[in-house]
Amino acid sequence: MAEALDPAIPGKVDALAKQVLALACDKELKLATAESCTGGLLASLLTDIPGQSHAFDRGFVTYTNPAKHQMLGVPAELLNSPGPVSEAVARLMAEGALAHSSAHVSASITGFAGKGATPDEPAGLVHFAAARCGRPTVHRVEQFGDVGRARVRIECLRVALEMMRSQLKMA
Repeated sequence: MAEALDPAIPGKVDALAKQVLALACDKELKLATAESCTGGLLASLLTDIPGQSHAFDRGFVTYTNPAKHQMLGVPAELLNSPGPVSEAVARLMAEGALAHSSAHVSASITGFAGKGATPDEPAGLVHFAAARCGRPTVHRVEQFGDVGRARVRIECLRVALEMMRSQLKMA
């Protein structure tokens, strides 16, 4: 079990993180994360597992639009429209994490862990992307609903790890 995050992280999510790290180690690939609504929780999980965390290169916590722009190179125009919680921004966050790191595989998370600022921004709407050097970036959107910030953030870990695992399993 991840030490600092035990017992907050469900066993299935912890096991998934260990699988991702094992695959990365086996293939000698480095990982990076670009996180907004999870606030670095995925990076924390990937660095908390002893013996395999060396596969993790770095994490970008880009909670604000200026951070997404400055740290990951997401164009300000996209952050204005369609907005930070969108497929386009999730894809560029994942690709930016690769471009600004030594990683081979990255995952991005951007969404509303709680309620959005307007009624058009539903609680639990999250966009994900996973990128791998030399491969197409993949996107996934989830509507977790108004189930609470903690539950949404944990579900985000699961989805992002599943996407990273898929990218790592590619030949």
